[in-house]
Amino acid sequence: MTLRQYLRHPSDVPIAYRLGEVIADHQHYLRNIGKGGLCFSSRIAIPPGAHIHIEIPIIEPVFNADGIVVWCHPSGDDFEVGVRFEGVDDEYGLRMVEQVCQIEHYRHEIFKSEGRLLNSEEAALEWIQKYAARFPQ
Repeated sequence: MTLRQYLRHPSDVPIAYRLGEVIADHQHYLRNIGKGGLCFSSRIAIPPGAHIHIEIPIIEPVFNADGIVVWCHPSGDDFEVGVRFEGVDDEYGLRMVEQVCQIEHYRHEIFKSEGRLLNSEEAALEWIQKYAARFPQ
């Protein structure tokens, strides 16, 4: 059994990805994320070893990373795809993970305090307006 090098943080944030020149639509969601990579759901199978470009457009600034698909498993009608980042600075990766965690925490706090049920994208937009300027660079 191998242990993960990085802690994974669950999420359901929308993402976009590109395989070479093929741009996927935006119906894909981040499932979990860590400093070293991420897992997302896809409507298509993506072969391990494929080079992939990931964008998370709801994070400020927009997160862009290149990676390698390390695994792809069927999950109901979709596939879960594991990606290892390539060339992502540890500090940048950590900042992105922390921001996603802050957004998810905000989403849960809003539900507890106001009874509003936000999806991750709605929570991100609100969190960015309220707190992104104060989030450490």
